[in-house]
Amino acid sequence: MKYLLFSIALIACANEPVSNTTTALAVETTNEPMESKSFYDLSAKTIDGADFSFSALKGKRVLIVNVASKCGYTPQYEELQQLHERFGGENFVILGFPANDFGFQEPGSEAQIKSFCSKNYGVSFQMMSKVKTNRSRGHEVYQWLCNKSLNGVDDAKVSWNFNKFLIDENGNWVAHYESRMDPMSAEITNFAAGKKLL
Repeated sequence: MKYLLFSIALIACANEPVSNTTTALAVETTNEPMESKSFYDLSAKTIDGADFSFSALKGKRVLIVNVASKCGYTPQYEELQQLHERFGGENFVILGFPANDFGFQEPGSEAQIKSFCSKNYGVSFQMMSKVKTNRSRGHEVYQWLCNKSLNGVDDAKVSWNFNKFLIDENGNWVAHYESRMDPMSAEITNFAAGKKLL
């Protein structure tokens, strides 16, 4: 009887539809490692679907942050907007990259994310299309940010929503801060103002 039940279980498992899981896994594991590029060789899509070349960021200090709408850190949008209003413009730019990588806390479409940011926080800094932040299989921007072999400075791991990366006006990787770092902290405001980091 035990052998019969075991055989039935094996047959049932063999008949499970696994194509979706297998396909998803294949997509995650077949990406080739990114070739070495400078920061200004990178590109991404804006939240409206337009092409955005990072060559447009030459001469500007940049804060890149992975954002989410349903996170305990989501209120940081308010301070990110304050930072943008105070320092944003010719010399300092914020790029917000929505990501659903942590706790599935950014499930919406680009249109839903844009609406949420506008209605709740009046966001006017540059929002980008949703990406993956994985250091080996994520968007090329995050591969560059997270791998010393690409950015030439340090390895980093995006640990949760609202991790922050600083890039100087020459396209050099400067710093990585975890989620708890306040957007209006002295470390970030000094960078935004062109002062030395603490």
